[in-house]
Amino acid sequence: MTIHDNPKGYANPDLLISTESLAERLATAGSPLLLDLRPAEQFALGHIPGAVHLDLFGLSLIDTSPAPLAAFLWMIGHLLASRGVEPNRAVVVYDEQSGIRAARAFWFLEYFGHPEARLLDGGFGAWQREGRLVSLDVMTPRSSGWEVGAAAGRLATWRDLRDRLDAPDVAVLDTRTDGEYVGTTVRAKRGGAVPGAVHIEWTRNLDDTGAFKSGGQLNQMYAEAGITPEKEVVSYCQGGYRAAHSYLALRLIGYPRVRNYIGSWKEWGDREDLPIETPETRVR
Repeated sequence: MTIHDNPKGYANPDLLISTESLAERLATAGSPLLLDLRPAEQFALGHIPGAVHLDLFGLSLIDTSPAPLAAFLWMIGHLLASRGVEPNRAVVVYDEQSGIRAARAFWFLEYFGHPEARLLDGGFGAWQREGRLVSLDVMTPRSSGWEVGAAAGRLATWRDLRDRLDAPDVAVLDTRTDGEYVGTTVRAKRGGAVPGAVHIEWTRNLDDTGAFKSGGQLNQMYAEAGITPEKEVVSYCQGGYRAAHSYLALRLIGYPRVRNYIGSWKEWGDREDLPIETPETRVR
């Protein structure tokens, strides 16, 4: 791969696909499966030709204990297979920009062991701004029967996070808004943050066009905050969507150990047996 194939200088550039590269691949045999993660009403107004609609928004888990976690993951795996996802065909996910809906679908695909999952950088917004072909046709997917795997190192449960709070080689990344982080915006029984969490809101991963920032920019932002590649990073938000976005950002720049805490603050904040911190309790 040359610098021309990787203009943003990522360690793992194949996790994204540009609009130009996608257009080229769609014009050839063996084109990837396209999953449009936007709301149904947006999909109906126009989408990339050949795309299949799949809206996972709202399908969240608030208990990452073994039994509910297994049931939830089975359901998501079944949904992906029902939309035609299979391991022998590349999958490209997209939403309006390089957003949290597509990033969460990307994370699921990686967790389930799909060998070639990519996110469309800039999303449908970039595709449309460039004047590329938009379709109103609806594709009827055929279930693949894909039997998903599980990459346990990409997922964190409440127990995983609790047991790692004091580990020197672990960094906890809070991807929520400022208000959620400091506890003034309360979206669970309790407001606040996981003790010791570093706050970098997920929106800071993107540039003004809604595409991911360059590798250099992402590396600098995370390193300056103490999120460094020798550490295992556990990201969280409210329900695992924004956390999946920062998971992808860190994967792009080559961080080898990144987990998405999919129960996130809704689970952690609701469980009164788990520790939290607020601005009043933090050591300044």
